[in-house]
Amino acid sequence: MQIGPYLLRNNVFVAPMAGVTDRPFRQLCKQLGAGYAVSEMAASNPRLWASEKSARRTDHAGEMEPKAVQIAGADPRDLADCARFNVERGAQIIDINMGCPVKKVCNNWCGSALLQHEDLVERILDAVVAAVDVPVTLKFRTGWDRANRNALTIARIAEQAGIAMLTLHGRTRADGYSGEAEYDTIAAVKAAVAIPVVANGDITTPEKARHVLAVTGADAVMIGRAAQGRPWICREVDHYLRTGALLPPPLVAEVRALMHEHLEAHYAFYGEFLGVRTARKHIGWYVRELEGGEEFRQRMNLLESTADQLHAVDAFFKMQELRGERLQYRPASVLSDAMAA
Repeated sequence: MQIGPYLLRNNVFVAPMAGVTDRPFRQLCKQLGAGYAVSEMAASNPRLWASEKSARRTDHAGEMEPKAVQIAGADPRDLADCARFNVERGAQIIDINMGCPVKKVCNNWCGSALLQHEDLVERILDAVVAAVDVPVTLKFRTGWDRANRNALTIARIAEQAGIAMLTLHGRTRADGYSGEAEYDTIAAVKAAVAIPVVANGDITTPEKARHVLAVTGADAVMIGRAAQGRPWICREVDHYLRTGALLPPPLVAEVRALMHEHLEAHYAFYGEFLGVRTARKHIGWYVRELEGGEEFRQRMNLLESTADQLHAVDAFFKMQELRGERLQYRPASVLSDAMAA
């Protein structure tokens, strides 16, 4: 699959997720088979560009290409300026966020709140496409709520504006992340436009990825929450789509090494104080499906140094090796009970 001049190695993508898809995580996902990964969203407000958080979110030093930055805002001029600013910093693709359902984003008329104003959507897309000489893509939802689904209209506006690719999360803003994704709407959008369409929402297994591609006709799938703590799902999906065969769970020794690599890169990116705190969620995701994972997570969250975290993670996975050479995921029923408790 291709976005502008960039030929991607496969059609398995990682979704932009605030607080998750920083440079170390994106890089790891790409190493583990993702054909494409997008940064967490950067605010279009120019007063925020110099902040430490914004600088980290748009830091692509050493990252595998193409380097894609997602921008969020409601003012066409600000978004155009933000796109130019990020291209000057090395962004090779600009993605516009019209999909985030979070209240603090929508309350500022950003994210999926924009879907209520089709005229503003058109002005934003026209402004950003005209502002930069790199591909511009759009991530959006099926509508504001179930009574106001307008994905087809937005898709046609986007194609007319020169958007290079659409990513559609198969839910409305009002749905949040509940209920089942609307793959029929994604299929309708794919049938209505000539530009590539990426299906997003509830893609949690290789089998589900193949099913979604089949029923939507989409060009690619984008994986979000399922990649948290399981970045190797990218190669699992890619392998299954290419061969029809499922890969076995990864070796515990490999996951130990991957976690060490991820954490070292994470600490270098954030520094000691912030690194140890922001790493906790990633570690929790890695262990949540494993025996003893919840108890370990609670103990690990009390640790205050990166060295202690690394030592604890190493010890935990040495214990996992005693159960077998490959990861032993807990049964889904046991995991569901544990998470509900």
